[in-house]
Amino acid sequence: MGKLNKSLVGVAAIGVLGIGLAGCSSSSNSSVGSTSSKKTITVVFYPNESAKSFAGSRTALKKAIEKVTGKTVNLQTTTDYNVAIQAIASGKAQLAYMGANGYIQANHISKNVKPFATLSDPQGQLKDATYNSYLMVQKKNAAKYENDGHYSIKNIKGQRISYVSNSSTSGYLVPLAEITREFKVKNDDELTQNGQFFSKVLYGGSHQGSAVNLLKGDVDVAAFDDVDLTPYLQVTSGSWSKIGSTFTVKNNAAAPFTSLKGEQVVDIAKMAVQQGPWVYNSKTLSASDEKKIATEFTSQSFANNSDIFSAPKAKVAKLFQKASDKTKLVKVTDAWYKPTHKLVGY
Repeated sequence: MGKLNKSLVGVAAIGVLGIGLAGCSSSSNSSVGSTSSKKTITVVFYPNESAKSFAGSRTALKKAIEKVTGKTVNLQTTTDYNVAIQAIASGKAQLAYMGANGYIQANHISKNVKPFATLSDPQGQLKDATYNSYLMVQKKNAAKYENDGHYSIKNIKGQRISYVSNSSTSGYLVPLAEITREFKVKNDDELTQNGQFFSKVLYGGSHQGSAVNLLKGDVDVAAFDDVDLTPYLQVTSGSWSKIGSTFTVKNNAAAPFTSLKGEQVVDIAKMAVQQGPWVYNSKTLSASDEKKIATEFTSQSFANNSDIFSAPKAKVAKLFQKASDKTKLVKVTDAWYKPTHKLVGY
């Protein structure tokens, strides 16, 4: 399997232009054309951002794009990372919000996929625009991963693990690199196959799904990020920035956590991840529309939209969670993603 999702690239090579959005739900049945002159714009979301809890944010995005372009916007939610990647690479979707790994895979399939905005750091700048990837374990088993008062991943070999998707940056690529570094693994394929480094390897399909795999006891350790789990987990000891902290499923947590309220997990490793970009397909979205959307997305009024951005420490998380009042979307180019390009191999 490796770092790059080779099966995705292979599918693309034999005819990605014919791939539809199977497995997705849409807010409209309008067809999506292959030229920028069409009167519709389709926005595709990863499974994480397709969650019901972000429905209000997606609707607010739709309204914002329609306002500045004058075009009808179709929202496409997915249950599979690869569907979203194929959709934006083929041009069947014109806009997408992606992780850095998924963007780089889509860009490798089609150079028409280009980044234009990402979530800023707490100062409203691009410099430290990162979020956190974790390897977590159940609270009741956390002592197994503690040595001399410090948590680590030294004892995860032979355990059962859940990743998110092999197209995920924070739920696969970065944790894989961390485990490879810690154990000096020569071939990271060993980390993705049952009965080799790990006794069992599962994929949650989303960050929420990976967390559920852990909480239900289907695995011993799971990879997921803070951004997608903030709506469901609350810190009950420590903080999101401290290894060894305890996180508890909120009493008002929505599906798929409704039957897991009160369950607890502990982070034994934390890794910084480059914020993922908003991207567009330059073949099927006009330069004029891209400029209008980029200008709107990086505006202060957009950052002030409470349906899209939640205030720091807000109880109900929106699509983007502010680390400070200065948090906003900022312009980004492919060059900024050089560190992730290196991890992916492109």
